[in-house]
Amino acid sequence: MKIEKEQQFLKIIKFTPSIFVILISFCVILFLYFENKSTFNQEKKDIEQRYILENKELIKEEVNRVYDFIEHLQKTTEIELKKSVKSRVYEAHAIATGIYEKYKDTKTKEEIFQLIKVALHNIRFNDGRGYFFMDDIYGNKLSHPVDVSIEGKNFLEYTDPKGYKLFHAIVNTIKEKTERFDEYYWYKPNTNKEIARKISFYKYFEPLNIAIGTGEYVDDFEKGIQQEALDDISLLKYSKAGYIFIIDYDKVYLSHVNKNFIGKKPEEILDVNNIDKTTNELVSIAKAGDGYLTYLQYKKPDLDLPVTKTAYIRGYENWKWAIGTGFYEDDVNLEISETKKRLDEKYENYIKNILVIGAILLIILLIISKYVSTFLENKFKQYKKELNKQQMILHQQSKMAAMGEMIGNIAHQWRQPLSTITTASSGMVLQKEMGILTDDFFFEASKKINSSAQYLSKTIDDFRNFFSPNKEKTKFFLKNTFAITLDLISVQFSTKDITIIKNIEDIELLGYENELIQALINIFNNSRDELVKKSVEEEKYIFIDVYKNNKNQVYIIIKDNAGGIKEEYLNKIFEPYFTTKHKSQGTGIGLYMTEEIITKHLNGHLSVKNKEFVYNNKKYVGAQFRIILNINDDKE
Repeated sequence: MKIEKEQQFLKIIKFTPSIFVILISFCVILFLYFENKSTFNQEKKDIEQRYILENKELIKEEVNRVYDFIEHLQKTTEIELKKSVKSRVYEAHAIATGIYEKYKDTKTKEEIFQLIKVALHNIRFNDGRGYFFMDDIYGNKLSHPVDVSIEGKNFLEYTDPKGYKLFHAIVNTIKEKTERFDEYYWYKPNTNKEIARKISFYKYFEPLNIAIGTGEYVDDFEKGIQQEALDDISLLKYSKAGYIFIIDYDKVYLSHVNKNFIGKKPEEILDVNNIDKTTNELVSIAKAGDGYLTYLQYKKPDLDLPVTKTAYIRGYENWKWAIGTGFYEDDVNLEISETKKRLDEKYENYIKNILVIGAILLIILLIISKYVSTFLENKFKQYKKELNKQQMILHQQSKMAAMGEMIGNIAHQWRQPLSTITTASSGMVLQKEMGILTDDFFFEASKKINSSAQYLSKTIDDFRNFFSPNKEKTKFFLKNTFAITLDLISVQFSTKDITIIKNIEDIELLGYENELIQALINIFNNSRDELVKKSVEEEKYIFIDVYKNNKNQVYIIIKDNAGGIKEEYLNKIFEPYFTTKHKSQGTGIGLYMTEEIITKHLNGHLSVKNKEFVYNNKKYVGAQFRIILNINDDKE
């Protein structure tokens, strides 16, 4: 049976690599073919959707970039406005200071004031909307170039249309001799009493104890900012011909690549079919936030034909603007067509390369697998031959070592019975020669000789049973097995003052009892050899614990108090010929054969570790061997 299994194993070594290589290569080629075919087909299906999504994402990014730019400008409008009015007031203050310094020694303060008033009266800025005004500490309007009728009037208790007393801020600026911004609502000039929010800046002019100021309507300033934004946006371009268009909620183009569109409504330029519907949808999307819109554009900028266009629109509510851009369907279709063509060519080349490379790789792997198979077959045969040789040597050495141990045990156990026989027989002879031999002494001596002879016979039977080549599994009880084992070695342990402490459950096993006895003797002898190194006055213990668990397994735990095994040796003690003893004292095969017996013959498990434990209130350290066997093991 064993030879047949080895032949089968050799066939596996010889043919498996080649078969494996062929199957794997074939499977890999098929997998690559079908996987990539599926991938290419799926990719071709996904191209259109991907290109549309990519273009949608592109136009969305461009619109959002412009949106963020506009939002930034809008949020900084008031900041820029304040910078502007403050800068203008500082200019006026500098002019007034220059005039005062020039005439302070030659003219009165009233004359100097008139010179300053004349100097500032005609200054205009912000497209003619901006001007300077002056007020005194009592709330009197001293100068107002755009409405001279209010000059000289007191406005201290005047309120703006929202009920705010703005002149109190001017008076406080003079009293505190400082400067400040102010915000209120004021009537726009030449607008039929249109009210608008205005931001002003006042600065105290100490020489005349007055305040110089100016202001700007927020919406007017914001319109300038909007125009600057539109000018910048009109310069933006992306991709080949991408541009941003802006249309307000009144459906008037504010920015477009075609300058002729600006200021006109779509229906005026016939830009798209269903003009009203498309424009309404575009503005509705903007008012709702953002979204995509696909429509038929009347003319493409570089093509005098109607083209389907997809646009992304985002509304900027603060300015009532719809910001948008888009891409044309014919451009995307052209890109898709070219990409599909490239994919087809790439797939054809890929299949050719797979077949060529696969064939070459298969041939190379077959050659390599053949060589590997031959190499492994030869190595296995060499290994098997060497293993058989080594096993024979090891078993012989183990057998001789065991016989040596047993002969020593026989000598120790025979010494007392032989001494008894010799004494009894010598006494009988001596009394016979002296003529004083009595029947009582004769029968008593004969009884002792017979008893000792039977003990010697039993000892011979025990050792003969231990060495009997029994290779059939039998049922046996572990208590009896340990009793036999300890009988065989008890003399050498008792003479070395080694105490064996047992806690053994009487468990029945199915297996090779003699081989288990040999393994146990090897473990006990290993503990004995370490314990005898201890001083005479030290206590020497070997503990035996045998019990079963709930998994139908029996645990055999053998530990001593010899101090344990060095950590660097723990992983080596089951190796053949490894020993920590002198060559004249040990061969290094006892524990190796023990593991062979436990694992291969008894289908068990053997392990060792150092263990700290307490016995009789004393702490000890020693080696602990653990054997795990299956109860009623029926494995062959």
